[in-house]
Amino acid sequence: MVSGRSMYLLHTCGRSADTATAQIAHDLRASHSDPGHNFRYACVMTAAVRHRVAWTAALTVCFAALAVAWQAPQRRPDAPQLAPYVPTPQEVVDRMLQLAAVGKGDTVIDLGCGDGRIPITAAKAYGARGIGVDIDPQRIAEANANAKQAGVTNLVSFRLADAMTTDLKEATVVTLYLLSASNLKLRPILTSQLKPGSRIVSHNFSMGDWKADKVDTFIDSSGGTRTLYLWKTDGKVRP
Repeated sequence: MVSGRSMYLLHTCGRSADTATAQIAHDLRASHSDPGHNFRYACVMTAAVRHRVAWTAALTVCFAALAVAWQAPQRRPDAPQLAPYVPTPQEVVDRMLQLAAVGKGDTVIDLGCGDGRIPITAAKAYGARGIGVDIDPQRIAEANANAKQAGVTNLVSFRLADAMTTDLKEATVVTLYLLSASNLKLRPILTSQLKPGSRIVSHNFSMGDWKADKVDTFIDSSGGTRTLYLWKTDGKVRP
């Protein structure tokens, strides 16, 4: 199937130079949505037309851009979205790891890792091993870049994977910022795979009738109320 951005390229490439330039410029001015995707390749064509590159060369650029568009990694269609992407403030990240008493011997798995800040902080601040799991390749790319910048690529890794099917047996700490319904879906997986004594920390959302061992409610620096829940696994599987 040809994507919307691909059709846009074919549409503009098939026009005369002046018409294509005017159309693309108009669309770029009118658009306020995701210029990094739908119009990234149109900009290439605009530049080519502006400098009067031979039309055959412009078509070559166009189809090369189409190849990139078709090959670009997409969000895993087989994986459910357990929560919208909302980055956890760094002060909350720090408090989550403190609540879990993360240490050098821990392996922290963050389900829905976003830009990787929780595994990266666990590695940088505590020397723990960190693993991030997300279904969005853009988030995984950001996480890997952030880990490199933080100098912890030897301790962290990131996986484009479904949290519901991720092997959690190596984790001693699991961090969550999902939704209550998603936590309930994960509860039997967490309690069946994690070893007794492992810790689970959830930001803002509980886990049904499984009472947390600790609850930490505080006001963040922006004046908002945050609640963190800590459970310690005991070997009992909770459906």
